[in-house]
Amino acid sequence: MTVQYWTFLFVILTFGLYIGIAIWSRASSTQDFYVAGKHVPPIANGMATAADWMSAASFISMAGLISFLGRDGAFYLMGWTGGYVLLALLLAPYLRKFGKFTVPDFIGDRYYSHSARMVAVFCAIVISFVYVCGQMQGAGIVFSRFLEVDIAYGVMIGMGIVFFYAVLGGMKGITYTQVAQYCVLIFAFMVPAIFISILMTGQVIPQIGFGSQLTEAFGGGFLLDRLDGLGTQLGFPTYTEGQRSTQDVFFITAALMIGTAGLPHVIIRFFTVPGVREARKSAGYALLFIAILYTTAPAVAAFARTNLINTVDNVEYSAMPEWFSKWEATGLITFDDRNADGLIQYTGDDATNELNVNRDIMVLANPEIAELPNWVVALVAAGGLAAALSTAAGLLLVISSAVSHDLLKRGFMPDITEQQELLFARMSIFMAVLIAGYFGINPPAYVAQVVAFAFGLAAASFFPAIVMGIFNRRMNRQGAVAGMVTGFAFTAIYIIYFRFINPAVDNAENWLFGISPEGIGAIGALINLLVAWTVCRFTPEPPAEIQALVADIRRPEVD
Repeated sequence: MTVQYWTFLFVILTFGLYIGIAIWSRASSTQDFYVAGKHVPPIANGMATAADWMSAASFISMAGLISFLGRDGAFYLMGWTGGYVLLALLLAPYLRKFGKFTVPDFIGDRYYSHSARMVAVFCAIVISFVYVCGQMQGAGIVFSRFLEVDIAYGVMIGMGIVFFYAVLGGMKGITYTQVAQYCVLIFAFMVPAIFISILMTGQVIPQIGFGSQLTEAFGGGFLLDRLDGLGTQLGFPTYTEGQRSTQDVFFITAALMIGTAGLPHVIIRFFTVPGVREARKSAGYALLFIAILYTTAPAVAAFARTNLINTVDNVEYSAMPEWFSKWEATGLITFDDRNADGLIQYTGDDATNELNVNRDIMVLANPEIAELPNWVVALVAAGGLAAALSTAAGLLLVISSAVSHDLLKRGFMPDITEQQELLFARMSIFMAVLIAGYFGINPPAYVAQVVAFAFGLAAASFFPAIVMGIFNRRMNRQGAVAGMVTGFAFTAIYIIYFRFINPAVDNAENWLFGISPEGIGAIGALINLLVAWTVCRFTPEPPAEIQALVADIRRPEVD
């Protein structure tokens, strides 16, 4: 069977599974809709958390960025994995002890303030929208290539599926759907990685193949040495040497770390388990499940980059295999024969380079470039969709709960019934899907870059407020609100200016302290902390009952 037929088969089977789970686990109460009734077993929550957190950026875009950036791309690995450890150890047990539905719930009650809740609602909605746009973009790329439809139609298909099971099942349906999606995405990521590792290095384990010698068919020598040689020969930066400044790498890594620990759609997962002990266990399981993909990604990136260069450089364009023309049809690979010799000149010099490759296609195209069986190629497509849709569902639920529970039930419409609250939650998911779909069709950047902006905003707004809310009894509502507003505003303005208003000056010479928009969230977090600390010193202490609540949060129950 062709790749398209295999893809249709896998998509129908997996989507049927997701929809069946959603129908089986449909939500009948607000507790089911928001926190899955707080009855999810730790191992299932660990899988769901891993799927929720390993988005299209992790599955599709991260290895692609590493394949082009080389060592510089490692900040995605370090930041996202380190951030999850930070979340699991520093925040998860305490937030579960607090026991509310959402992050704005925690902010509003901890800081005894309607204003603080509204600021948190605004931040949660903006962060989730930025993040979910990347997921819709990823789904569109997969559909565009493997089902051979326009990217816009691909995004619409993804919108329809995720809307169905998010609206029907809420957190309960999303949780068990994400368990299935984790199994699909990790299998889809590992199978081609293992095949290609055996093919190129003779090693079954990709992580070992990453540091091994290539077979004679691929030129011999160590994989990374071969990549360095190929890159230098073609005018690309040396793969194993970083091109970014040390401070930029540091701040990007820091922004991704603390942004991960402040992401509302990940934090809410720890409210779905029965107790504090289960929250710790599910955090440990999730870290294990996440590590399987994240330790494999550098190897996949190196394999893909080596295969791409070997396949396309100085090759007759008319002799390129079918996969090349298929990706050309999507517009994600373009060839411009500048010297009219019919050969593909792939170089690091913009003046002579004739081939442009979108970084987001590297993981998806890798099995085709390596000439793996069609079913493996289609399996990767199903995995990419699972990664994109699992995270999109979690983000849509954050938006829904922020609107229906925090904005309406706890804010402007406190007298609405539970059924009315569920209705508003589902209506808000519908509106969120439409907006996210628009930006998925008209993406502002690569998937991983869009996601990095969301992490920066989370770092600058939620992380300081949550940490100080848990560990500083003196922090009051005035300090928390002032810190969140200034940190979020500074980070958003910096990103918007350099990426969208004046992208012509988006370079290290014009950046503040040489820090890129991807890393500015770390500075935003520092500004948040400093402003909050200063304001709280000159304003009244929190009420005694709030200080007692903070002391109680810091004594997690062992049940």
